[in-house]
Amino acid sequence: MGIFNFLKKPAGGSEGTVRVEDKSHPCMKGVPESFIIPKEEWYTYDRSPRANVRVLASVDEATYSDPSAVRMGDHPVIWTNERMAARNVYIFMGHGPWLFENEAFTAIFRNAIVWAAEKQPRSKPK
Repeated sequence: MGIFNFLKKPAGGSEGTVRVEDKSHPCMKGVPESFIIPKEEWYTYDRSPRANVRVLASVDEATYSDPSAVRMGDHPVIWTNERMAARNVYIFMGHGPWLFENEAFTAIFRNAIVWAAEKQPRSKPK
């Protein structure tokens, strides 16, 4: 069983404001404190993954343009799981090619590739 389970996704899409929570992470380099995603399927889950991951950004559900959009409360949308041996980042947004016209999204996407590909220092044998 995963850290959370998918519940539902809204039909169509809604605008929403993403708020960066962890500016210190390399994936967030050059990304503004908040930015608008003009159209996204803001999936909801049975619980927030926050307790099990390092949250880098979340969506502010109060900013949804569609008043009927389903809300889950605490809604992380970018995170990394530091319990895994390999570098990893989950980027929730990405349900349409128009996102590559969004400067914040492309910065996060590029930063994530560079960060994940960097060689990690080996731990010393004990």
